[in-house]
Amino acid sequence: MPRITLPHPDTMTPEQRRVHDSIVSGPRGRIQGPLRAALHNPELAERWSALGELLRYRTLLSRRQAELAILVTGRASQSPFEWYAHRLEAEKAGIDAPTIDALLALEVPEGLDDTDTVIVQVAYELKRTHSISDATYARALELLGERMLVELTALVGYYTMVAMTLNAHEIPLPEGVTPAFPLPQHQQDGA
Repeated sequence: MPRITLPHPDTMTPEQRRVHDSIVSGPRGRIQGPLRAALHNPELAERWSALGELLRYRTLLSRRQAELAILVTGRASQSPFEWYAHRLEAEKAGIDAPTIDALLALEVPEGLDDTDTVIVQVAYELKRTHSISDATYARALELLGERMLVELTALVGYYTMVAMTLNAHEIPLPEGVTPAFPLPQHQQDGA
């Protein structure tokens, strides 16, 4: 059960409905997760959606590369909803089960190429230390180039915001979905 009300199309203000309809007619095709909460401020939802669409669909990162980084971010942020939604997207992008399982265990998967490995390393370092070590940064710059590295950093930051919103407001998973791990506020001490 979410901690806040989530605007429903039948009860939205005209501005909320305009933003809702705009998002639904775009590449997302629906509103779920944090955008449901963001609709409390239609301008926030509109700008949030635009940034998300840019980072997911219009960067140099391939779908596979973006989903690797998003899975790391969702898992490291302890966000069951983000993990659930992007595990499905990762599978569609061709990421295999052993790779997904390693990310669920907070590990760098074996068998990735150098570029995918550095993407995972950058995402883990950003989540763990809020920065990137000199060695990882140099390797990422070599393999990704400046633009893609900036896009990757923005993607991890964006999905950190998504995870915080999902977790803070306890946006529910779809009915019948079992979370891969608990929300941070519901973990047992020492878990």
